Amino acid sequence: MAECKESTSCSTCGSASSCSVDEKQRHEQELLAKKLESIDHRLAVMSGKGGVGKTTVAVNLGVTLAREGLNVGLMDVDIHGPNVPKMLGIETRRLEGSEQGGINPIEVFPNFKVVSMAFLLQDRDTPVVWRGPLKHSLIQQFVKDVNWGHLDYLIIDLPPGTGDEPLSVAQVINKMDGSIIVTTPQDVALLDSRKSVTFSRQLQVPVIGIVENMSGLICPHCGKEIDLFKVGGGRKASQELGVPFLGSIPIDPEIVQDSDRGAPFVMSHPDSKAAQAFKEVVKNVRAFVEQPEKNAASQA
Repeated sequence: MAECKESTSCSTCGSASSCSVDEKQRHEQELLAKKLESIDHRLAVMSGKGGVGKTTVAVNLGVTLAREGLNVGLMDVDIHGPNVPKMLGIETRRLEGSEQGGINPIEVFPNFKVVSMAFLLQDRDTPVVWRGPLKHSLIQQFVKDVNWGHLDYLIIDLPPGTGDEPLSVAQVINKMDGSIIVTTPQDVALLDSRKSVTFSRQLQVPVIGIVENMSGLICPHCGKEIDLFKVGGGRKASQELGVPFLGSIPIDPEIVQDSDRGAPFVMSHPDSKAAQAFKEVVKNVRAFVEQPEKNAASQA
C-alpha cells in the first residue's frame, strides 16, 4: 500500500491511485478506528416517529453535558431534515477544511462542536435527494474525516424511524454506548418508540432508556401542570420493555421560542422546570454510561 499520512482520507490522498480496492478499504477502516479511539462515549438519540421533539432533546442534552465541563460533539445525521444548526443559531455557517487535513466541525463554544448536512447545502430550501449508499458514505465521513479532537461524548441525532441512517450509524460506529429513545405520552408515539427499543436490541446496541417529552404543560399563569397528551406512558413502556426510564420533560412554550431563535433552552432558562428535567435526564444517562457494571446488569 502506498505511504499515507494518518490524517489523510483515501479520497484526498495523492497516492490513492496506486492502492488496490482492498488496501483502500483497509486504510479507511484504520482511520475510522483511530478516530473512534478519541471518543469516549457514543450515544444515539432516536425516535420511532417524527414530531416528538427528538432534536430538541439531543441539542439540550448536548449543551447540558458541555456546560458540565465535558467535551461534546453533536453529529446531526437527520440528512433530509437537518435542524440542529437552526436550534443552535449557527445555520448560516459552513464546514471548512483544515490545512492539516480533514474537516473542522463548527464550534458553538470551545467544548461543544457540531457537524450537519445543513452546513453543506446551498441554502435552507435545498432538498437532499439521496439513496442509502450516499447517506452511509456521509455518515462515515462525519466520523472519520471530521477533526473532533478528544470527545467525552459524541451525541448522534438520528432521523425518525429505523431506516438507512440508524443502520449506517450502527455499522460505522460498531461500539455504541447506547441509544436514547424519545417519545411523547400518546399511544401512537409509544407504539413506535417500542419498535426503536427492539431495533436497538437487534443491533446489539444497549438501550440507555426512554425520555418522555411533552409530558404535561406548565401553565404560564398559575404554574400548574396540564396533561395535554396524557402522562406516564413513557414510564409504563420502559417498565414493560425492561429498560430504564430517564425522565419526563414538560411542555414549555419558551422551548419553542428559544429553538426558533437559535438559543439553547437550558442556557436561556436554566432555572425552569423543563431545564431541571433535562439535567435529570443527563444525570441518569451519565450514571448508565459511566458505570459499566450497572449498565451490564440493567441489560441482562
